[in-house]
Amino acid sequence: MRSPFRPDVGPDRALLDDHRRLVGSLQRRGLLRGGLSLGALTMLTGCDLTSSKSVQDALLAISGLNDEVQALLFDPTKLAPTYPASMVLKPAKFNAYYDVDKVKPVDGASWKLELGGLIADKTPWNVGQIAALPENEMVIRHVCVEGWDYIGQWSGVRLSTFLQRVGADTRAKYVAFRTADDYPSSIDMATALHPQTLLATKYAGETLADPFGFPLRLRMATKLGYKNPKWITAIEVTNTYSGGYWEKRGFNWFAGI
Repeated sequence: MRSPFRPDVGPDRALLDDHRRLVGSLQRRGLLRGGLSLGALTMLTGCDLTSSKSVQDALLAISGLNDEVQALLFDPTKLAPTYPASMVLKPAKFNAYYDVDKVKPVDGASWKLELGGLIADKTPWNVGQIAALPENEMVIRHVCVEGWDYIGQWSGVRLSTFLQRVGADTRAKYVAFRTADDYPSSIDMATALHPQTLLATKYAGETLADPFGFPLRLRMATKLGYKNPKWITAIEVTNTYSGGYWEKRGFNWFAGI
């Protein structure tokens, strides 16, 4: 019998070690419990797992299945827990795939939000126009796939309100985002329309600071942290799956909490 997958044990290590990040992501999402072996992957996927590529393909297949199950279970009317303002972390915790000293501030005076895809009015928006939209506030938990979390207070316009304002086709499958830091992402339309999905412009009642996504970032109560892109420069409504920065590196696409 093959040993369960652990970093230091078992004949499967050589092949699975290269895919530790994806395995870890699947385990954190709750799909894989009690260890993983090549034998288990073979039974789950029906693949002949004799190469690194086969292992990667099998793990991605399981990850995709996880996404499908989460999407089916997602309730667009169910609200995530909220918290008192006294619990809000100030300032917010910085998180990105690079260090905070690598942040390149966005010039709010020249910033434009470009629109594309299945949207009737593709006229770009500026900071003042975004700020004039109805503002909603929520105090929610930010959950990182790495295992840490914090309580944050976010304000901005509901993405559903913005999509309605610009004439987006909400029958489409996806809403995709481009960002100033080359951190593209995309979400399902049901999550985009969730009442706790904001285009955030403020944190703890103040305009977003540069490291946290000024002038516009996505903030969702129902997704893991890496699904919340900062420094948004474009929004596209589409039926074409575009993935995202981390998803192309093996992380789950749906990534629900």
